[in-house]
Amino acid sequence: MPRVCFQLQVKPDRVEEYKQRHAAVWPEMLAALADTGWHNYSLFLRPDGLLIGYLETPSLEDAQAGMAATDVNARWQAEMADFFVALGDDRPDTGFLQLEEVFHLEDQLAHHPREVM
Repeated sequence: MPRVCFQLQVKPDRVEEYKQRHAAVWPEMLAALADTGWHNYSLFLRPDGLLIGYLETPSLEDAQAGMAATDVNARWQAEMADFFVALGDDRPDTGFLQLEEVFHLEDQLAHHPREVM
């Protein structure tokens, strides 16, 4: 399944509140993410607010469109938008910087089986 990694910047003075909000995500939001193709989804946060997200999904575009069609996502994004630096008119779930994957161990092992010792 395709892997997606992205970056956002949380305002440093909002880091603790951001962590608290994500310790208790609304059950309806959790269900919507799972139902629209956000699999193995994780967020990693540095103390200075650098946020890295990771998910697996058959199609990022379809996963984003699926969430955009839900009422709960509109409410969640509206509440979370002020946590981030420099989003402009974008929502956090579409305004992130997608990172290029340059290495994946399992892919390389599949192409280069280990030598028998």
